Order: sequence, then structure tokens, then C-alpha cells
Amino acid sequence: MNDEPNADILRNIDTLVAEERTLRDRSTRRLGLAPEEETRLRSVEVQLDQCWDLLRQRRAKSEFGENPDEARVRPASEVEGYQA
Repeated sequence: MNDEPNADILRNIDTLVAEERTLRDRSTRRLGLAPEEETRLRSVEVQLDQCWDLLRQRRAKSEFGENPDEARVRPASEVEGYQA
């Protein structure tokens, strides 16, 4: 599968994964995170879910002959499965 058109999304995922690992590592070394770090970790997790969802949408559209550029970032509430 050619992921060149998705390179920006994949780079963003890599950056977010690195930040998530740093925060989780900090959490285990210090037995917890400061409140602002916990908030940031949650934000990173949601952004990762949104990125993965966007990537799946783009790949599915490509696979079925649709325009992958029509894929859109879905709201956190939808990606996370929360009810409005």
C-alpha cells in the first residue's frame, strides 16, 4: 500500500506516539503525572485516535476508488465513542 499521500498523518502519529511514551515513562518513574501532564496525555491519546481514524478513512476511500482527500478528522466524541 502506498502511504506517500498519508506521510503527514504518519509523521504526526510518530510525533504523538513519542510524546505519549515520554509521558508514560515519566509517569512510571515518578509514580504519577502532574495534573497538566495528565491532561496532555489524555489530549495526545485522543489526537492519536483521531489520526488513526483519519488514516483508516483515507485508506478505505482509496481502496474503494473514492477520493481520500474527502476524509475528515472526526470529532473526539465520535472517535472516542462517547454519546453526545
